[in-house]
Amino acid sequence: MKKEDNLKENWKKDFPYEKLQATHVNRRDFAKFLTLVSGGLVVGSGLVAAKAYLMPKEEVQGEHFICKKNEVPVGGTRGFVIEGSTIPYILIHLENGDFKAYEQKCTHLSCSVFYKPGTGIIHCPCHEGSFDAKTGEVLAGPPPRDLPSLEVFFKGDDVFVKSFVKTKEEHSV
Repeated sequence: MKKEDNLKENWKKDFPYEKLQATHVNRRDFAKFLTLVSGGLVVGSGLVAAKAYLMPKEEVQGEHFICKKNEVPVGGTRGFVIEGSTIPYILIHLENGDFKAYEQKCTHLSCSVFYKPGTGIIHCPCHEGSFDAKTGEVLAGPPPRDLPSLEVFFKGDDVFVKSFVKTKEEHSV
């Protein structure tokens, strides 16, 4: 026996499979794989749901200073994060003079939204979702819910936000 033949035999001992068996997957192995993946997805979804239920998103507590009125031009915006939170918000100075504050995450897949000046629309570029800048209501696209909002109020020239208190009619809807 040649040395080369001996090397081939040793290799086959270390890796005892044939090329045909390496590319062939039988039904039983495929079913086991699908079961494992499906089970992993179920467990993962359950953990996400449990986290959302056990640790709900924190509501904005108290009043928070954002900026001076003149720092946001008409049709302009200002992004902000409230102290102690990681949720991004957007303050919009609408063309009619009103100020509105919304979460800057689309309710579809949490993409960043932005205000289109002069249109009255808050737009999500990921899947073409649109929200009404005056109310936060969904106008178009896949978002399932309105944008969460904060109440904007003023103390002199200072702009403040606090959590929006819903009326009885809004709770019943």
